[in-house]
Amino acid sequence: MQVDIPYGEENITIDISAPCEVLVPNEVQIRDQFEIIEQAIQNPIGKESFEDFAAKSDRLLVIVNDASRPTPTSVILEFLFSYLSSHSDVRFLVATGAHREPTEEENRFIFGRFYDDFKEVIFVHDARKEEDMTYLGTSKNGTEMYINKLVPEIRNVLIIGSVEPHYFAGFTGGRKSFLPGVASYKTIEMNHRLAFSDDARSLALDGNPVHEDMVDAMNVLENINIFSIQTVLTGDHKLYAVTAGDLLKTFDAAIEAAKTIYCVPLRQRANIVISVAPYPMDIDLYQSQKALDNGKLAVEDDGILIVVSKCRMGVGEAAFLDLLGSAGSCQDVLNILDEEYKLGYHKAAKMAQIGIRTQMWAVTDLDENIIKKAKLKPYSDIQSAVNDAIQLIKVKGKQPRIVIMPSGSLTIPYLNLNKK
Repeated sequence: MQVDIPYGEENITIDISAPCEVLVPNEVQIRDQFEIIEQAIQNPIGKESFEDFAAKSDRLLVIVNDASRPTPTSVILEFLFSYLSSHSDVRFLVATGAHREPTEEENRFIFGRFYDDFKEVIFVHDARKEEDMTYLGTSKNGTEMYINKLVPEIRNVLIIGSVEPHYFAGFTGGRKSFLPGVASYKTIEMNHRLAFSDDARSLALDGNPVHEDMVDAMNVLENINIFSIQTVLTGDHKLYAVTAGDLLKTFDAAIEAAKTIYCVPLRQRANIVISVAPYPMDIDLYQSQKALDNGKLAVEDDGILIVVSKCRMGVGEAAFLDLLGSAGSCQDVLNILDEEYKLGYHKAAKMAQIGIRTQMWAVTDLDENIIKKAKLKPYSDIQSAVNDAIQLIKVKGKQPRIVIMPSGSLTIPYLNLNKK
Protein backbone atom coordinates (compact mmCIF):
# COMPACT_ATOMS: atom_id res chain seq x y z
CA MET A 1 0.00 0.00 0.00
CA GLN A 2 1.26 3.50 -0.87
CA VAL A 3 0.28 6.57 1.13
CA ASP A 4 1.09 10.23 0.41
CA ILE A 5 1.95 12.39 3.37
CA PRO A 6 2.91 16.08 3.46
CA TYR A 7 6.42 17.18 4.31
CA GLY A 8 6.83 20.94 4.23
CA GLU A 9 5.01 22.12 1.12
CA GLU A 10 5.64 18.85 -0.75
CA ASN A 11 4.21 15.33 -0.59
CA ILE A 12 6.19 12.16 0.04
CA THR A 13 4.93 8.71 -0.95
CA ILE A 14 5.67 5.90 1.49
CA ASP A 15 5.23 2.15 1.05
CA ILE A 16 3.37 0.40 3.85
CA SER A 17 3.78 -3.37 4.15
CA ALA A 18 1.39 -3.91 7.06
CA PRO A 19 -2.32 -3.45 7.82
CA CYS A 20 -2.92 0.30 7.75
CA GLU A 21 -5.67 2.78 8.63
CA VAL A 22 -5.41 6.36 7.37
CA LEU A 23 -7.13 9.02 9.49
CA VAL A 24 -7.80 12.41 7.95
CA PRO A 25 -10.19 15.19 8.91
CA ASN A 26 -13.73 14.37 7.80
CA GLU A 27 -14.82 15.49 4.36
CA VAL A 28 -17.58 18.10 4.38
CA GLN A 29 -19.46 19.98 1.71
CA ILE A 30 -17.82 23.30 0.87
CA ARG A 31 -19.74 26.39 -0.22
CA ASP A 32 -18.41 29.56 -1.82
CA GLN A 33 -16.11 31.13 0.74
CA PHE A 34 -17.33 34.69 0.21
CA GLU A 35 -20.91 33.53 0.58
CA ILE A 36 -19.97 31.93 3.91
CA ILE A 37 -18.24 35.10 5.11
CA GLU A 38 -21.00 37.41 3.96
CA GLN A 39 -23.72 35.33 5.57
CA ALA A 40 -21.86 35.26 8.90
CA ILE A 41 -21.03 38.96 9.00
CA GLN A 42 -24.51 40.02 7.93
CA ASN A 43 -26.05 37.78 10.62
CA PRO A 44 -23.91 38.43 13.72
CA ILE A 45 -24.50 36.36 16.83
CA GLY A 46 -25.39 38.47 19.87
CA LYS A 47 -23.86 41.63 18.46
CA GLU A 48 -24.63 44.65 16.30
CA SER A 49 -23.65 44.47 12.63
CA PHE A 50 -20.00 44.87 11.72
CA GLU A 51 -20.90 47.95 9.67
CA ASP A 52 -22.38 49.60 12.78
CA PHE A 53 -19.49 48.41 14.94
CA ALA A 54 -16.92 49.90 12.56
CA ALA A 55 -18.89 53.14 12.07
CA LYS A 56 -19.11 53.73 15.84
CA SER A 57 -15.41 52.99 16.38
CA ASP A 58 -13.35 56.18 16.19
CA ARG A 59 -10.26 53.93 16.48
CA LEU A 60 -10.11 50.27 15.52
CA LEU A 61 -7.62 47.54 16.41
CA VAL A 62 -7.63 44.33 14.35
CA ILE A 63 -6.01 41.35 16.12
CA VAL A 64 -4.87 38.54 13.79
CA ASN A 65 -3.08 35.22 14.31
CA ASP A 66 0.58 34.74 13.51
CA ALA A 67 1.83 32.37 10.82
CA SER A 68 1.88 29.25 13.02
CA ARG A 69 -1.82 28.74 12.21
CA PRO A 70 -3.49 28.48 8.80
CA THR A 71 -6.10 31.13 9.70
CA PRO A 72 -7.46 32.59 6.42
CA THR A 73 -6.90 36.18 7.56
CA SER A 74 -6.32 37.49 4.04
CA VAL A 75 -9.62 35.95 2.86
CA ILE A 76 -11.53 37.74 5.64
CA LEU A 77 -9.69 40.96 4.79
CA GLU A 78 -10.82 40.58 1.19
CA PHE A 79 -14.38 40.98 2.41
CA LEU A 80 -13.64 43.73 4.97
CA PHE A 81 -11.15 45.74 2.92
CA SER A 82 -13.56 48.54 1.98
CA TYR A 83 -14.43 49.09 5.66
CA LEU A 84 -10.87 48.93 6.93
CA SER A 85 -9.11 50.87 4.16
CA SER A 86 -11.54 53.79 4.53
CA HIS A 87 -11.43 53.86 8.33
CA SER A 88 -9.82 56.98 9.75
CA ASP A 89 -7.72 55.16 12.37
CA VAL A 90 -7.18 51.40 12.02
CA ARG A 91 -4.24 49.36 13.31
CA PHE A 92 -3.36 45.68 13.17
CA LEU A 93 -1.78 43.66 15.96
CA VAL A 94 -0.27 40.24 15.22
CA ALA A 95 -1.08 37.98 18.17
CA THR A 96 2.17 36.07 18.59
CA GLY A 97 1.60 34.97 22.18
CA ALA A 98 5.09 33.98 23.27
CA HIS A 99 6.19 33.16 19.71
CA ARG A 100 8.83 35.10 17.80
CA GLU A 101 8.12 37.99 15.43
CA PRO A 102 6.94 36.90 11.95
CA THR A 103 9.30 37.26 9.02
CA GLU A 104 8.24 39.43 6.06
CA GLU A 105 7.39 36.25 4.17
CA GLU A 106 5.17 35.13 7.03
CA ASN A 107 3.52 38.56 7.22
CA ARG A 108 2.72 38.26 3.52
CA PHE A 109 1.22 34.83 4.25
CA ILE A 110 -0.94 36.37 7.00
CA PHE A 111 -2.11 39.49 5.15
CA GLY A 112 -1.89 38.29 1.55
CA ARG A 113 -2.14 41.02 -1.06
CA PHE A 114 -3.16 43.53 1.61
CA TYR A 115 0.20 43.53 3.35
CA ASP A 116 1.52 46.46 1.31
CA ASP A 117 -1.70 48.42 1.92
CA PHE A 118 -1.51 48.06 5.70
CA LYS A 119 2.15 47.42 6.56
CA GLU A 120 2.65 50.91 8.06
CA VAL A 121 -0.08 50.20 10.63
CA ILE A 122 0.84 46.59 11.42
CA PHE A 123 2.29 46.01 14.88
CA VAL A 124 3.66 42.75 16.26
CA HIS A 125 2.99 41.76 19.85
CA ASP A 126 6.11 41.06 21.89
CA ALA A 127 5.18 39.35 25.17
CA ARG A 128 8.59 40.12 26.65
CA LYS A 129 8.36 43.91 26.25
CA GLU A 130 6.96 44.84 29.64
CA GLU A 131 6.73 48.51 28.64
CA ASP A 132 4.11 47.53 26.05
CA MET A 133 1.83 45.89 28.65
CA THR A 134 -1.00 47.17 30.82
CA TYR A 135 -2.32 45.43 33.95
CA LEU A 136 -6.08 44.94 33.86
CA GLY A 137 -6.83 42.58 36.74
CA THR A 138 -6.45 39.05 38.12
CA SER A 139 -8.42 35.88 37.31
CA LYS A 140 -9.95 33.63 39.98
CA ASN A 141 -7.01 31.25 39.53
CA GLY A 142 -4.60 34.08 40.26
CA THR A 143 -3.46 34.76 36.69
CA GLU A 144 -2.42 38.41 36.52
CA MET A 145 -3.74 39.82 33.25
CA TYR A 146 -1.09 41.99 31.64
CA ILE A 147 -2.13 42.72 28.07
CA ASN A 148 -0.77 44.71 25.14
CA LYS A 149 -1.58 48.36 25.86
CA LEU A 150 -3.02 48.88 22.37
CA VAL A 151 -6.11 46.91 23.46
CA PRO A 152 -7.29 49.22 26.28
CA GLU A 153 -6.00 52.32 24.47
CA ILE A 154 -8.02 51.70 21.30
CA ARG A 155 -10.88 49.79 23.03
CA ASN A 156 -12.66 48.79 19.80
CA VAL A 157 -11.25 45.43 18.75
CA LEU A 158 -11.94 43.18 15.79
CA ILE A 159 -10.43 39.72 16.18
CA ILE A 160 -9.97 37.28 13.30
CA GLY A 161 -9.31 33.78 14.59
CA SER A 162 -9.61 30.11 13.72
CA VAL A 163 -11.04 27.28 15.77
CA GLU A 164 -9.65 23.77 15.85
CA PRO A 165 -8.87 21.29 18.66
CA HIS A 166 -5.98 22.25 20.93
CA TYR A 167 -4.05 19.74 22.99
CA PHE A 168 -4.42 21.51 26.36
CA ALA A 169 -6.78 24.48 25.84
CA GLY A 170 -9.52 22.27 24.40
CA PHE A 171 -9.84 24.41 21.27
CA THR A 172 -7.97 27.29 19.70
CA GLY A 173 -9.74 30.50 18.78
CA GLY A 174 -11.98 32.98 20.57
CA ARG A 175 -10.46 33.95 23.91
CA LYS A 176 -7.00 32.74 22.79
CA SER A 177 -6.59 35.88 20.68
CA PHE A 178 -6.17 37.74 23.97
CA LEU A 179 -4.64 35.06 26.21
CA PRO A 180 -2.07 34.01 25.14
CA GLY A 181 -2.34 36.02 21.89
CA VAL A 182 -1.58 39.54 23.14
CA ALA A 183 -0.82 38.87 26.80
CA SER A 184 2.49 39.37 28.59
CA TYR A 185 5.02 36.57 29.01
CA LYS A 186 4.29 36.48 32.75
CA THR A 187 0.55 36.16 32.14
CA ILE A 188 1.01 33.40 29.57
CA GLU A 189 3.35 31.53 31.92
CA MET A 190 0.82 31.65 34.76
CA ASN A 191 -1.99 30.41 32.52
CA HIS A 192 -0.02 27.67 30.80
CA ARG A 193 1.15 26.21 34.09
CA LEU A 194 -2.41 24.94 34.44
CA ALA A 195 -1.76 22.68 31.43
CA PHE A 196 -0.23 20.08 33.78
CA SER A 197 -3.75 19.06 34.77
CA ASP A 198 -5.14 15.85 33.26
CA ASP A 199 -8.29 17.87 32.52
CA ALA A 200 -6.31 20.18 30.21
CA ARG A 201 -6.70 18.20 27.01
CA SER A 202 -8.01 18.34 23.48
CA LEU A 203 -11.78 18.95 23.08
CA ALA A 204 -12.24 19.50 26.84
CA LEU A 205 -13.72 22.81 28.01
CA ASP A 206 -15.84 22.07 31.09
CA GLY A 207 -13.44 21.49 33.95
CA ASN A 208 -10.41 22.39 31.83
CA PRO A 209 -8.46 24.81 34.08
CA VAL A 210 -6.60 26.43 31.16
CA HIS A 211 -9.81 27.25 29.26
CA GLU A 212 -11.66 28.35 32.38
CA ASP A 213 -8.78 30.63 33.33
CA MET A 214 -8.82 32.17 29.84
CA VAL A 215 -12.57 32.79 30.00
CA ASP A 216 -12.30 34.24 33.49
CA ALA A 217 -9.49 36.49 32.33
CA MET A 218 -11.84 37.84 29.66
CA ASN A 219 -13.82 39.50 32.46
CA VAL A 220 -11.09 42.13 32.68
CA LEU A 221 -11.98 43.09 29.10
CA GLU A 222 -15.54 44.09 29.98
CA ASN A 223 -14.89 47.67 28.91
CA ILE A 224 -13.46 46.58 25.55
CA ASN A 225 -15.84 46.56 22.58
CA ILE A 226 -15.08 43.31 20.72
CA PHE A 227 -16.35 42.05 17.37
CA SER A 228 -15.27 38.47 16.74
CA ILE A 229 -14.86 36.62 13.44
CA GLN A 230 -14.03 32.93 13.89
CA THR A 231 -13.19 30.63 11.00
CA VAL A 232 -13.19 26.85 10.70
CA LEU A 233 -11.10 25.17 8.02
CA THR A 234 -11.14 21.73 6.47
CA GLY A 235 -8.11 19.46 6.73
CA ASP A 236 -6.76 20.89 3.46
CA HIS A 237 -7.26 24.48 4.67
CA LYS A 238 -10.43 25.35 2.76
CA LEU A 239 -12.95 27.58 4.47
CA TYR A 240 -15.81 25.54 5.91
CA ALA A 241 -17.57 27.84 8.38
CA VAL A 242 -17.46 31.39 9.72
CA THR A 243 -19.13 32.84 12.79
CA ALA A 244 -19.31 36.55 13.59
CA GLY A 245 -20.42 38.70 16.50
CA ASP A 246 -20.02 38.21 20.25
CA LEU A 247 -16.66 36.73 21.32
CA LEU A 248 -17.87 33.78 23.39
CA LYS A 249 -20.94 33.01 21.30
CA THR A 250 -19.01 32.91 18.04
CA PHE A 251 -16.43 30.65 19.68
CA ASP A 252 -19.09 28.22 20.88
CA ALA A 253 -20.76 28.12 17.45
CA ALA A 254 -17.44 27.53 15.68
CA ILE A 255 -16.61 24.64 18.01
CA GLU A 256 -19.59 22.67 16.76
CA ALA A 257 -18.39 23.08 13.17
CA ALA A 258 -14.83 22.15 14.15
CA LYS A 259 -15.94 18.90 15.80
CA THR A 260 -17.65 17.90 12.55
CA ILE A 261 -14.32 18.03 10.75
CA TYR A 262 -11.60 17.10 13.21
CA CYS A 263 -13.09 14.32 15.38
CA VAL A 264 -12.33 11.18 13.37
CA PRO A 265 -13.42 7.62 14.27
CA LEU A 266 -10.65 5.07 14.85
CA ARG A 267 -11.34 1.34 14.38
CA GLN A 268 -8.50 0.12 16.60
CA ARG A 269 -5.41 1.54 18.27
CA ALA A 270 -2.21 0.64 16.44
CA ASN A 271 1.27 -0.33 17.55
CA ILE A 272 2.75 2.11 14.98
CA VAL A 273 1.29 5.59 14.51
CA ILE A 274 2.63 8.15 12.03
CA SER A 275 1.38 11.64 12.87
CA VAL A 276 2.27 14.52 10.56
CA ALA A 277 2.49 18.23 11.36
CA PRO A 278 1.40 19.71 8.00
CA TYR A 279 2.42 23.11 6.65
CA PRO A 280 2.28 25.73 8.22
CA MET A 281 2.06 23.86 11.55
CA ASP A 282 5.48 22.35 10.86
CA ILE A 283 7.08 25.72 11.57
CA ASP A 284 9.18 24.34 14.45
CA LEU A 285 9.52 21.49 16.91
CA TYR A 286 7.60 23.38 19.59
CA GLN A 287 4.50 23.65 17.40
CA SER A 288 4.91 20.18 15.92
CA GLN A 289 4.42 18.61 19.33
CA LYS A 290 0.66 18.98 18.76
CA ALA A 291 0.83 16.23 16.13
CA LEU A 292 2.59 14.03 18.68
CA ASP A 293 -0.07 14.72 21.28
CA ASN A 294 -2.93 13.86 18.91
CA GLY A 295 -1.10 10.75 17.75
CA LYS A 296 -0.95 9.41 21.31
CA LEU A 297 -4.73 8.88 21.13
CA ALA A 298 -4.24 6.25 18.42
CA VAL A 299 -1.19 4.37 19.71
CA GLU A 300 -1.08 1.35 21.99
CA ASP A 301 1.06 1.28 25.12
CA ASP A 302 4.60 0.11 24.26
CA GLY A 303 4.01 1.06 20.63
CA ILE A 304 5.90 3.47 18.37
CA LEU A 305 4.69 7.00 17.71
CA ILE A 306 6.44 8.74 14.80
CA VAL A 307 5.99 12.48 14.40
CA VAL A 308 6.78 13.87 10.95
CA SER A 309 7.57 17.57 10.61
CA LYS A 310 10.03 19.58 8.55
CA CYS A 311 10.52 22.01 11.47
CA ARG A 312 11.25 24.75 8.96
CA MET A 313 12.31 27.38 11.50
CA GLY A 314 14.10 25.14 13.96
CA VAL A 315 13.19 24.37 17.57
CA GLY A 316 11.00 27.33 18.54
CA GLU A 317 10.58 28.21 22.22
CA ALA A 318 13.64 26.52 23.72
CA ALA A 319 12.70 26.05 27.39
CA PHE A 320 10.91 22.73 26.78
CA LEU A 321 13.94 21.33 24.94
CA ASP A 322 16.31 22.47 27.68
CA LEU A 323 14.22 20.66 30.27
CA LEU A 324 13.96 17.46 28.22
CA GLY A 325 17.68 17.54 27.53
CA SER A 326 18.60 18.08 31.19
CA ALA A 327 16.71 15.00 32.37
CA GLY A 328 17.90 11.43 32.07
CA SER A 329 14.46 10.02 31.33
CA CYS A 330 10.85 11.05 30.73
CA GLN A 331 10.04 10.19 34.33
CA ASP A 332 12.87 12.47 35.46
CA VAL A 333 11.23 15.30 33.47
CA LEU A 334 8.01 14.89 35.45
CA ASN A 335 9.96 14.74 38.72
CA ILE A 336 11.65 18.05 37.91
CA LEU A 337 8.27 19.62 37.14
CA ASP A 338 7.15 18.85 40.68
CA GLU A 339 9.77 21.38 41.80
CA GLU A 340 9.85 24.16 39.19
CA TYR A 341 8.08 25.66 36.18
CA LYS A 342 8.92 27.96 33.29
CA LEU A 343 6.87 28.79 30.21
CA GLY A 344 7.34 25.94 27.78
CA TYR A 345 7.70 23.28 30.48
CA HIS A 346 4.06 22.26 29.88
CA LYS A 347 5.18 21.13 26.43
CA ALA A 348 7.92 18.99 27.94
CA ALA A 349 5.43 17.54 30.43
CA LYS A 350 3.01 16.45 27.72
CA MET A 351 5.86 14.86 25.73
CA ALA A 352 7.25 13.10 28.81
CA GLN A 353 3.84 11.63 29.62
CA ILE A 354 3.75 10.10 26.13
CA GLY A 355 7.35 8.89 26.33
CA ILE A 356 6.66 6.95 29.52
CA ARG A 357 4.14 4.69 27.79
CA THR A 358 5.39 4.47 24.19
CA GLN A 359 8.45 5.08 22.02
CA MET A 360 8.68 8.49 20.33
CA TRP A 361 10.45 8.84 16.99
CA ALA A 362 10.77 11.89 14.74
CA VAL A 363 11.39 12.56 11.05
CA THR A 364 12.57 16.15 10.66
CA ASP A 365 15.21 18.38 9.07
CA LEU A 366 16.65 19.13 12.51
CA ASP A 367 20.07 17.97 13.68
CA GLU A 368 19.79 14.51 15.21
CA ASN A 369 21.35 15.70 18.47
CA ILE A 370 18.49 18.14 18.95
CA ILE A 371 15.96 15.36 18.39
CA LYS A 372 17.74 13.07 20.85
CA LYS A 373 17.72 15.86 23.40
CA ALA A 374 13.93 15.99 23.03
CA LYS A 375 13.74 12.27 23.96
CA LEU A 376 12.89 11.34 20.35
CA LYS A 377 14.67 8.86 18.10
CA PRO A 378 15.84 10.84 15.02
CA TYR A 379 15.28 10.00 11.37
CA SER A 380 15.80 12.06 8.23
CA ASP A 381 13.87 9.67 5.98
CA ILE A 382 10.27 8.64 6.64
CA GLN A 383 10.48 5.35 4.73
CA SER A 384 13.45 4.22 6.85
CA ALA A 385 11.55 5.07 10.03
CA VAL A 386 8.49 3.09 8.88
CA ASN A 387 10.58 0.07 7.86
CA ASP A 388 12.47 0.06 11.17
CA ALA A 389 9.25 0.38 13.16
CA ILE A 390 7.65 -2.56 11.36
CA GLN A 391 10.74 -4.69 11.93
CA LEU A 392 10.90 -3.79 15.65
CA ILE A 393 7.25 -4.68 16.22
CA LYS A 394 7.86 -8.05 14.51
CA VAL A 395 10.91 -8.67 16.71
CA LYS A 396 8.61 -8.20 19.70
CA GLY A 397 6.49 -11.02 18.31
CA LYS A 398 3.57 -8.80 17.34
CA GLN A 399 1.73 -8.22 14.08
CA PRO A 400 2.37 -4.62 12.94
CA ARG A 401 -0.73 -2.44 12.68
CA ILE A 402 -0.29 1.11 11.44
CA VAL A 403 -2.32 4.29 11.72
CA ILE A 404 -1.27 7.22 9.54
CA MET A 405 -2.47 10.77 10.30
CA PRO A 406 -1.39 13.03 7.39
CA SER A 407 -2.88 16.04 9.24
CA GLY A 408 -1.89 14.93 12.71
CA SER A 409 -1.95 18.42 14.19
CA LEU A 410 -5.63 18.68 13.27
CA THR A 411 -6.94 15.12 13.69
CA ILE A 412 -8.48 13.88 16.93
CA PRO A 413 -8.89 10.09 16.81
CA TYR A 414 -11.59 8.46 18.91
CA LEU A 415 -12.41 4.76 19.16
CA ASN A 416 -15.53 3.94 17.19
CA LEU A 417 -16.49 0.73 19.00
CA ASN A 418 -19.59 0.19 16.90
CA LYS A 419 -17.73 0.12 13.58
CA LYS A 420 -17.15 -3.36 12.17
